[in-house]
Amino acid sequence: MEGMILVQLRNSGPVQFYQAGNLILKVGDCVIVEHDRGLDYGSVVLHGQAHCCHEDGPKEAPKKIIRLAKESDLKQIDDNRVKAKEAYNACEKKIAEHKLDMKLVKAEYSFDRSKILFYFTSDGRVDFRDLVKDLAKVFKARIELRQIGVRDEARLFGGYGSCGRELCCRKFLKDFEPVTIKMAKEEGLPLNPPKISGLCGRLMCCLSYEYETYKILSKGLPHEGEHINTVQGKGKVISVNVFKRLVSVQLEEGGFLEVSFKEREYVK
Repeated sequence: MEGMILVQLRNSGPVQFYQAGNLILKVGDCVIVEHDRGLDYGSVVLHGQAHCCHEDGPKEAPKKIIRLAKESDLKQIDDNRVKAKEAYNACEKKIAEHKLDMKLVKAEYSFDRSKILFYFTSDGRVDFRDLVKDLAKVFKARIELRQIGVRDEARLFGGYGSCGRELCCRKFLKDFEPVTIKMAKEEGLPLNPPKISGLCGRLMCCLSYEYETYKILSKGLPHEGEHINTVQGKGKVISVNVFKRLVSVQLEEGGFLEVSFKEREYVK
């Protein structure tokens, strides 16, 4: 479908397609959009022609981008952030009053202030119906409580990983893919949880999207500990550099040899 723009709602909301009409937009632009029963805001993360609907099942009419955010819109967004902090504090007090086992993470106002979203984490299910009723009376707005996981919490707050870069989940990842310890093993990483875990305490997301590339680059390379034949005799592989396709071999006759698979020094 032509004229579709991918927009991330608010600072950390869902990413979805909107109909741009005749608007000329670029990545990073702040826009006012239709959302639910009111207006909301977001930033453009992708523009150009795209398909927003699945081929199967009923197709919903895409919501529209109303306009590029004006100066007055940006001021309201800033005001909403201030009000969201007040809403956060009020909600924390209500949670304590109701003695609910939940940790409040963040509060967000929709652009037109018709709805407030409260994000929280909890080890189990939480019956927050009475809490919602109390909050609705206080704020005279629609209230939505959304339970999130620890990865979502890291995305909300952002930060920097051990690589020194901004968290992938905050910067560009749209969905969380399954990450397994097998991926770390295949990449030869130390199986020490602090070494292979992100700020959220879960296995680093980069293990997932690096895994397929690593498998391709590793094709045809021996594993550490494997005994191979080289042009200078038999030896044991003591290290593998997947990206340079180099392996270090300790020769049985003594000495070491660096074998380049590009130069086909490896003999099976």
